[in-house]
Amino acid sequence: MTDDKDVLRDVWFGRIPTCFTLYQDEITEREAEPYYLLLPRISYLTLVTDKVKKHFQKVMRQEEVSEIWFEYEGTPLKWHYPIGLLFDLHASNMALPWSITVHFKNFPEKDLLHCHSKDVIEAHFMACIKEADALKHKSQVINEMQKKDHKQLWMGLQNDKFEQFWAINRKLMEYPPEDSGFRYIPFRIYQATTERPFIQKLFRPIASGGQLHTLGDLLKDVCPSAITPEDGEQKTQVMIHGIEPMLETPIQWLSEHMSYPDNFLHISIIPRPTD
Repeated sequence: MTDDKDVLRDVWFGRIPTCFTLYQDEITEREAEPYYLLLPRISYLTLVTDKVKKHFQKVMRQEEVSEIWFEYEGTPLKWHYPIGLLFDLHASNMALPWSITVHFKNFPEKDLLHCHSKDVIEAHFMACIKEADALKHKSQVINEMQKKDHKQLWMGLQNDKFEQFWAINRKLMEYPPEDSGFRYIPFRIYQATTERPFIQKLFRPIASGGQLHTLGDLLKDVCPSAITPEDGEQKTQVMIHGIEPMLETPIQWLSEHMSYPDNFLHISIIPRPTD
């Protein structure tokens, strides 16, 4: 793995200033003040919002409190998507702070998965890591790890401990020198303008001729409309962790350095601002 710790660190410590407000129809004992938080891009909403929950539950009638859920401009926010992905997909061209609405009633069963405890988040997170390693190494790396290593990955994420997480995760980012890269790149492409959850398919980081595949090659193969508009005018942005990587960037490098802790590259295709 290319040793580029500064990039890994910058990705890990990315934060989104966020303002949480209680939905106007929630019944409260007294007025609910907004709650401000710096959200870690790499984490999950239901993992980092205990303070938000406590803040608003103080003003709620307890009989009115059921499962908390979040919404942005009418769109329920999927807790099993990383926070940075949610922001890039729904709000990246809006002014900060990100304004999220908090609900305690009328859980949108059709749109969101239930999340009754942090065990649910851990199970989802580990399932993603295992799927990613199946693509990268035929599951050999994750299967050779001990249970305590799996736990260290989770605790590193949960407690926002960069060194604790990467002490184990670096093993998932290595490959034999003779291979020049992973078997397949774990990626998911999300489009703001479609109902389809995401696009995912097998894609090798190295072409049959030995040259490195780039982000542009991946998009041409999987989602050509993102980079070759019919009328010649580029109407979309390709975002990973809030930035637009150059299309010439090798996809292997992106996978090693810009993946989320679940080991997937989460790529957002969003409309380019018109102003």
